Amino acid sequence: MATRSLALLGATGSIGASTLDVVRGNRESLRVFALTAHRDAERLAELCAEFAPQRAVVADAASLPRLRRHLRERKLAVHASSGARALVEVAAAADCDTVVAGVVGAAGLPAVLAAARAGKRLLLANKEALVAGGEFLMRAVRAGGAELLPIDSEHNAIFQCLGGLRVGDDVDKIILTASGGPFLERPLATFDAITPRQACAHPNWRMGRKISVDSATMMNKGLEVIEARWLFDLAGARISVLIHPQSIVHGLVQLRDGTLLANMAMPDMRVPIACALGWPRRAVSGAATLDLARCKTLAFGEVENARFPCLALAYDALEAGGAAPAVLGAANEEAVRAFLAGEIAFPEIARVNEETLAALGAAPAATLDEVLEAGARARAHAARVVRAEA
Repeated sequence: MATRSLALLGATGSIGASTLDVVRGNRESLRVFALTAHRDAERLAELCAEFAPQRAVVADAASLPRLRRHLRERKLAVHASSGARALVEVAAAADCDTVVAGVVGAAGLPAVLAAARAGKRLLLANKEALVAGGEFLMRAVRAGGAELLPIDSEHNAIFQCLGGLRVGDDVDKIILTASGGPFLERPLATFDAITPRQACAHPNWRMGRKISVDSATMMNKGLEVIEARWLFDLAGARISVLIHPQSIVHGLVQLRDGTLLANMAMPDMRVPIACALGWPRRAVSGAATLDLARCKTLAFGEVENARFPCLALAYDALEAGGAAPAVLGAANEEAVRAFLAGEIAFPEIARVNEETLAALGAAPAATLDEVLEAGARARAHAARVVRAEA
């Protein structure tokens, strides 16, 4: 396997931790060119001591002095910088051929676009890049000759199942699986009492707080449906979601001849990340191998709309088109922030999203700037709805 040079955007998050664990197991073929973080300067410096990158970036400019101090204390000759421009620079740098986009939120979109335009192998975990700017990102991928590989477990599973199949001719539909999160069996009448700690306690996956809440509301799956539309060039009607509590089957492809192809693995983010880093070869993931003899049950079921209204909102946004997906994604960021801060109850996340989408979902999206402006307006509107709910 040829050696790859990585720029890891979001090194201190859950995707970053899984990626670096894969790097540890593949030192002969993976080296780190750049590591970035939002503001955790001390942890970023610790990672620099281990992986010896050339560049380290904190998105938060106020954290740069602390990063430089921690690097000096460790006697590390790492070039440190900050801000959105620095993120774009490392994503497009000639010294790296692979960019892992593990940052959360629309703030990561400029760096993702820069990597695409620069023709990188782009490993995408940043949902907002496709939800808010799918048309523009796919255009940049084509223009730059980039290679876009999804590292969400579901999209990576679909990518592997498709192989060389022609989506337009051979594929009837794709199926994304969803665990149902921690509240799949919880009585709906008790949802007002759900705490942030409970919402973040996913039964199968270890993730950051925001994505854990999104999994609990199933907004995460809704955003994945929108992503799949762009990744696989399929209409929303040909993308479905199936409840699968065990998180063993990550995605399925239904062919026109009646065949159903499934991708199965342990619920461990290192598996899709290793797949994308090594593709078309296979890198060591460090994850346990799936032992089917120990799988007592693989259950599947339909999504209960009353329990997961955010999924239906995502389909609505996808059908509306334009800036509607960006509006929904931005509103959800604000709603989840408010829930985690104790400002609104768990069911109000969906209500904030619904009201914001109804108010702003028809915003124009002829340019990326218009999409980003629509997202900013959506955050402001969602914040007003939150204040009204509080």
